[in-house]
Amino acid sequence: MWEGRALSVRRDVTALASTGLDVAELHAAAIALVDRVVPCELTCWASMDPDSGAISSMTSGANRIPQQYEPVLASCEYTPGEPHTFAALAQRGDTVAKLEDKRSTRLNEVWRPLGLSHELRALFWADDTCWGAAGIVRTSDFSERELEFLASVAPAIGAATRVAARTGSRTRRTGESAIVVVTKDGTIRAATAAAAQWRDELEEIAPGRFAVMLRAAAAGARSGTFKARVRDAHGGWILLEASELVSDEAGDAHGEAAVTISRATGPELIGLLLKAYGVTAREQDICHEVLAGQSTAEIAARLTISPYTVQDHLKSLFAKFDVRSRAELVAKLS
Repeated sequence: MWEGRALSVRRDVTALASTGLDVAELHAAAIALVDRVVPCELTCWASMDPDSGAISSMTSGANRIPQQYEPVLASCEYTPGEPHTFAALAQRGDTVAKLEDKRSTRLNEVWRPLGLSHELRALFWADDTCWGAAGIVRTSDFSERELEFLASVAPAIGAATRVAARTGSRTRRTGESAIVVVTKDGTIRAATAAAAQWRDELEEIAPGRFAVMLRAAAAGARSGTFKARVRDAHGGWILLEASELVSDEAGDAHGEAAVTISRATGPELIGLLLKAYGVTAREQDICHEVLAGQSTAEIAARLTISPYTVQDHLKSLFAKFDVRSRAELVAKLS
């Protein structure tokens, strides 16, 4: 019975991947499919930046997590020592894991106050890259059958998420970069005028998203420089970068971080797109040379391969990106 359900969900998810849905739309549809087999009170699915492991988008199930708890959950994902963060699970190569560490901040400060006590997480892999993850929470424990079911369908969701990551904004949106200084709990201490525009844009995704992302960025900066590409409400990309501020004369930095918010342009998206289209390491080398305007002979000399090998790689790239020329390839990656 469970094997048949898993096969059915894998087929349905694979079919969804061919319909041109963006990541949020895909995850919303997949949540409904999974919930029929593994029901829960709350669930939140994330797409993840394949380079940094940071969360790029979040999609909730039918019941939304109360808004006041979202910033706490966001900061937990970047807090050292918090068990089973998405990034930590991805680093270990896990596919499913139950939260059993009673010291968890999200368990004690979010789930238990909401009357929930059991959390299961699943990661969505495709070609050794983690493209997303799901957190599923409920009052009762999860069975081994349910873990097996999620482990079985997760690769199909990962492959579909990778395909959905190719979907981009249909319009070229611009905007002035903004700098926001935030405390460790996400309180804004100072901001440039353009921050209001980015607040409105992030709030268009979901109410409270601006505060959630600022708190996540501030938490991430405490472990080093934070960088994440975040999906906007129109399928485009926003780039968030954060660094902890240096200490003052008294040696106290107050845990503040400077967060820069800007539009993610071609150079920041090339690596993501290459992975989303399943481009091999050597094909990536060829792509970068093409983007730099190098000829076939120049590429062959720089990479120490024959011109015929260059042409073979170009044919493969054209097929993957569904283009017929270098110019079309450059346009698709710009």
